[in-house]
Amino acid sequence: MNKITILIHCKDQPNIIASITNFIAKEGGNIVYIDQYVDREQNIFFMRLESEFQSESFSTNAFKAMFKSDLAEKFNMKWRVYSSEKKPKMALFISKYDHCLYDLLGRYNSGELNLEIPFIISNHNDLKSIADSFNIPFYHIPVTKDTKQEAENKQLQLLKEHQIDFVVLARYMQIVSEKLISEYPNKIINIHHSFLPAFVGAKPYHSAYKRGVKIIGATSHYVTEELDAGPIIEQDVTRVSHAHEITDLITKGRDLEKVVLANAVKLHADRKVMVYNNKTVIFT
Repeated sequence: MNKITILIHCKDQPNIIASITNFIAKEGGNIVYIDQYVDREQNIFFMRLESEFQSESFSTNAFKAMFKSDLAEKFNMKWRVYSSEKKPKMALFISKYDHCLYDLLGRYNSGELNLEIPFIISNHNDLKSIADSFNIPFYHIPVTKDTKQEAENKQLQLLKEHQIDFVVLARYMQIVSEKLISEYPNKIINIHHSFLPAFVGAKPYHSAYKRGVKIIGATSHYVTEELDAGPIIEQDVTRVSHAHEITDLITKGRDLEKVVLANAVKLHADRKVMVYNNKTVIFT
């Protein structure tokens, strides 16, 4: 059985859904999931569809060609078709924090994440033993002010050699260059606490503690050239009180970071995120 996922967005207009479903039926497909959304302000139609094809002669490339000529050009669609046979390849970038790394590798090892992890890159050697314990290749690429461009060239070379589909910054404490972002637009996922921009700097939890915050949170988003301002994929919060110490805030914050990042990775790998005008449409 062949299973594909189709993501579509275009100007809203009559007969889109009927045309797509009739096309799938004509090609012998069985729709197992369909959802759509119309942004009334922008007048943009979004759709996510999953379909199964029983025929042994089914070809994803042939399907794409017919979809383009019969539908995409007619409705002026922006569209992508993914085959379930190909798992997306994810590269992990890390530094010294291990909580997100352990969480993602544990979920990956248990089969929870539908993806492949060809390698891990770090600007430090501290977490190499974790990569080794999960039998994932580890590349130490130091980054300094003088070697930043050279390091990024090495990173890009590895990404291209392994045909990486998307990158996850699992608490990678370096600013990603415009060059890398342009090579992977809306394909680099970051995680951070949700105090930005109110509590910037190296110790946001200490600043938040001094202000007596009542809610802390975490945000996962795509990386853009504007720091921490990319399209948001997932967020969550938890309440705190005057009785919590700084260490409690840090612990709660890291727990949120793990869950929020894992959910964002899963949504992206399952092709459930669409980006338009620096916002996301998330299909569940």
